[in-house]
Amino acid sequence: MKFKDYPYEHLDEKVLHEQFEQIDNALKTSQNYEQFYDAFKELDQLNRHIQTMSGLCNTRHTIDTKDEFYTKENDHYDHILPLIQNDMVKTTKTIWNSPYFEQLKKDVPETYFLLKEMEMKAFDESIIEDMQEENKLASAYQALVASADVEFDGEHYSLAGLEVKMNDSNRKIREEATKAYWGWFEDHEKELGDLYDQMVKVRTRMAKKLGFENYIPLGYLRMTRLDYDQDDVANYRKQVLKYVVPFANELYARQQKRLGYDTLHVWDEKIEFLTGNPKPKYNRKEMVERALNMYKELDPKTGEFFQFMVDHELLDLDSYPGKAAGGYCTYFPDYDSPFIFANFNQTSHDAEVLTHEAGHAFQAYSSKHIMPYDCAWPTLESCEIHSMSMEFFTYPWMPLFFEEDTDKYYYNHLGGAVKFLPYGVLVDHFQHEVYAHPEMSPEERMATWRRLEKQYLPHKNYEGVPILEKGGWWFRQLHIFMNPFYYIDYTLAQVCAMQFWARLQAKDPEAFEDYKKICTIGGSLPFKSIVKEAGLKVPFDDGSLEGVMEEVRTWFDHADDSKL
Repeated sequence: MKFKDYPYEHLDEKVLHEQFEQIDNALKTSQNYEQFYDAFKELDQLNRHIQTMSGLCNTRHTIDTKDEFYTKENDHYDHILPLIQNDMVKTTKTIWNSPYFEQLKKDVPETYFLLKEMEMKAFDESIIEDMQEENKLASAYQALVASADVEFDGEHYSLAGLEVKMNDSNRKIREEATKAYWGWFEDHEKELGDLYDQMVKVRTRMAKKLGFENYIPLGYLRMTRLDYDQDDVANYRKQVLKYVVPFANELYARQQKRLGYDTLHVWDEKIEFLTGNPKPKYNRKEMVERALNMYKELDPKTGEFFQFMVDHELLDLDSYPGKAAGGYCTYFPDYDSPFIFANFNQTSHDAEVLTHEAGHAFQAYSSKHIMPYDCAWPTLESCEIHSMSMEFFTYPWMPLFFEEDTDKYYYNHLGGAVKFLPYGVLVDHFQHEVYAHPEMSPEERMATWRRLEKQYLPHKNYEGVPILEKGGWWFRQLHIFMNPFYYIDYTLAQVCAMQFWARLQAKDPEAFEDYKKICTIGGSLPFKSIVKEAGLKVPFDDGSLEGVMEEVRTWFDHADDSKL
């Protein structure tokens, strides 16, 4: 059965409530552990079904945000998911109070209990209406960005579509496209600022109802930071400032010199080479066929996985009007199916989607056996290890996509990994400032972003783009609006992925075996334990950033820019 034929079922909140009550009663009245465990498995099946239907709805809504049926269904989930969480938390409390609780610990991964403890701390019936409001605001942001219709050079573009022109080899075209792109954000500055202001206020209100000083500790609970805290993250940010920002600045200076420009404008940043950035040589259909060959050659397991994705049409990769921005991987547990959503734009990003999102999908495919479903996916910083590392493990096959531009791709991709770290940490630092000071006005938030931006990205030149000089770059960062505190995860995973890259440089035969192992582990271990199982250093540990940056610096010291 192909994705388009996967049956969708509207979930009625009253029926779901009754199902949860029946399971809760079965858990309470179990006469022995076998009966209790059967009820626990029934709870897991219900959770899988809810995740499947809500996931199908969200996916089909993002594929076509103009589809009235799935738009209404998406609104329906905005309303009922907090109610479902209320039922789930009640059932979790029943499990915690059961005489069979200690026996359950022998059959279920430790992370299940850590996750559920956090869920109970992060939820109370008193915040249900706030959660519903938060969901509606997130959907409103996504719909607003998806609705963007930017006229440029006589044609109409979505924001994702316009990025092709922003990466054009012609500097003038890049400049005008960049101004048109950010012009849309400038036109919607008040709307975006007000939307986020409402989000900050509702999240702060939830936190205070739950007894927290501000949203930050609640945000950490909702992000399920199982084995690290704010102090770990703050120390990590300091390491990025010390070891990564100076190196990234060197790469930007080297880029400016290579291009022969007096200054590196914002519209120049994505252009690494005067001869043009590396671009895939093929269309989407051919790229998918080549990716299938790549994964078959990489490993039998990855070949089996990607064949499944192709056979069931579980990739929606083209960019078109009405499609939501961005890219993601999700999973439909009722059908044992990962799904990849993306917006191809004829840049190297397209190849990265086929490796990054496929890394997520391969992990989900590899750990689908884990019960309960709560432990099939790891927490998000661990998820990103699988995706970012896959980008490096597929390096040997990049000639399939880039041909004579492959060396350019390596240079661009590895340099991009370094340059990304300060930006990713900036996004995290900004959110800490925002939620520590929720009384800030939209204008003050923009000023805060610009102040921190000058610290982490001192090379930025926004001359000619006033919305960016004011501090508006973060308007385009979906995570800030929809998934607070979900961004440091990418940087932590990038540090881990670059350690895998270093092992590949050293021709370590165990590198990919360790990678497959952590994909199979799924979410049965917390972040630090997964990193150690992979044979890597935990990014919070002193020396981990310094060490991997030295490895990357050595590679760039031997790279000859003149040949690219």
